[in-house]
Amino acid sequence: MSKKKLITLFFSTLYLSAFTFGGGYVIVTLMRKKFVSEYHWIDEDEMLDLIAIAQSSPGAIAVNGAIVVGYKLAGIAGIIVSVIATIIPPFVVISFISFCYEIFRTNIIIALILEGMQAGVGAVIAAVVFEMAAGIFHEKNIFSLFIMISSFILTYFLNINVIYIIFICIMIGLIKTFLWKGRVKS
Repeated sequence: MSKKKLITLFFSTLYLSAFTFGGGYVIVTLMRKKFVSEYHWIDEDEMLDLIAIAQSSPGAIAVNGAIVVGYKLAGIAGIIVSVIATIIPPFVVISFISFCYEIFRTNIIIALILEGMQAGVGAVIAAVVFEMAAGIFHEKNIFSLFIMISSFILTYFLNINVIYIIFICIMIGLIKTFLWKGRVKS
């Protein structure tokens, strides 16, 4: 990747991180729009795969997303550039808030602003879920649909811990991959 693209990657991830409120899941939609729709650096299916990797890895999803996208686009240099750009805004904001903690803690206007942001975050997370589900439905892959619906039922209705579901899905993915590789070699 050229120096110009690394600079673009830096400022894109800096911008996404600076204007993403509500945690890492919100950044998923914005990363997709930026890197798939706007720059055309990654295709839709590949972005879904990268997001799945970022979500299943331990740590903050925004940083994990920056790692996988940065690596895909520019290798180790892409990781360094995108991770630094992703952590700068929260670092600056947290530093400022910790410095002015007493003022923020008792300010009713700040509390109301944060409450309003919670509603917006809920809407963005719903949009992410809808877009990811639409991608699975669009593929018309019965196996993926079954996994998605089963995971929802197990977590929502049966209160199964998400860690177990992720582990089971990893095992299913590994088995499916090894079976598929065995069929391709034959």
